[in-house]
Amino acid sequence: MATAKDNLGVSPTIASSVLPLGATINMDGSGLYVGILAVFSAQVLNVPLGMEQYLLIALAATLVSIGTAAVPSASLFLLATVLSVIGIDNVDTFLIVGFVFPFDRPLDMIRTVVNVTGDLSVSTAVAKWEGELDEEVFKAAPTE
Repeated sequence: MATAKDNLGVSPTIASSVLPLGATINMDGSGLYVGILAVFSAQVLNVPLGMEQYLLIALAATLVSIGTAAVPSASLFLLATVLSVIGIDNVDTFLIVGFVFPFDRPLDMIRTVVNVTGDLSVSTAVAKWEGELDEEVFKAAPTE
């Protein structure tokens, strides 16, 4: 919230309402990550994917990302749900999760960057639409 207020010029009212909501339901990075892992898993396990399966992956990844907990590696648990939607069994899911787990921490940091960037972008857009964006602060050099 401090970055939104101090560096982007978003009013405290907008930042206090938009950012907590975004932190809860705006998990773009997690949704993309789970979707990419699902397609990767299908390719590794030689599971054929048609347009219907791709749409199911997109829908399931979007739905599970809305409820993602903000804890490291939470997306791996959600991956099991998305993989079950396309017919991958539990044993193969465990193999995929076991393979990805050692690399998940740095990837989790990248997902967090995507999530936070999305939250700050939306809060800036809402502040602009509502006329509560301090353009001088927004255009100024960032502070620490």
